[in-house]
Amino acid sequence: MQKTVTDRVGRTITYNYPPKRIVSLCPGITDTLFSLNLKEELVGRTRFCIYPKEEVKEIPAVAGTKDIKIDKIHDVKPDLIIVEKEENTEAIVTELQEHYPVYVAEVQSIEEAHRMIVDMGELTDRKEEARQLSTAIRDRFSALPSMEGKRAAYIIWKKTYMAVGRDTYIQSVLHEIGLINPFIQKEGRYPVITEEDFAAAKLDYVLLATEPYPFKEKHFEEFKRMMPETKPLLIDGEMFWYGPRMLEAPLYLQQFVHTEKHEDNG
Repeated sequence: MQKTVTDRVGRTITYNYPPKRIVSLCPGITDTLFSLNLKEELVGRTRFCIYPKEEVKEIPAVAGTKDIKIDKIHDVKPDLIIVEKEENTEAIVTELQEHYPVYVAEVQSIEEAHRMIVDMGELTDRKEEARQLSTAIRDRFSALPSMEGKRAAYIIWKKTYMAVGRDTYIQSVLHEIGLINPFIQKEGRYPVITEEDFAAAKLDYVLLATEPYPFKEKHFEEFKRMMPETKPLLIDGEMFWYGPRMLEAPLYLQQFVHTEKHEDNG
């Protein structure tokens, strides 16, 4: 049957319900759809969709997050394409909606990550599976550790440096564990940060994410030069993805914070 819904940016779409051939162009959403037992319905993904590690390899890669292979998408004949406002571009939506129903999700906080999971359940006739996943994540997140008001920046790119800013899922997690991010005052969700900005921020920690830029411990020295009183820490960027990775994040963060406090006290 046909179903008409309004997506998270106010667009109305009509599609075959429940969808039998889904393309997902957002890694966190692809991961979520697998968790909702939609492996058989998934016919396309991006090359950045890497979870669940083994199962996702069976799904054709038909796009990146900022580029698409329209011929490959035509080949898999989707009856629904799911994108995310930050991960994908408006130009991609404009091109795809000429051919297919395109649902735009939006995730800028922990609560919106839960909303996305519920939305995916509604879209695909997996309401109970979505409820269970969201509930399990809430249970795990109730055990998030606290970093007790320390000042920290989460860095995602190098030369030019870019940090996580306001209205982002990652900032929502940083706030939830008690970290103060001075760069949410800057314009933009992922502001460019200068050496002068770093020097003035009075950070306790600079968190260097392993993705999208692959920071490693070898990069610590350049940050120590800019901020001698700030401690650089390497952090697993995949633990700040929304979707089923949220089940793993609390334990990872507990271990991360415990190790850091132990080293500080040592």
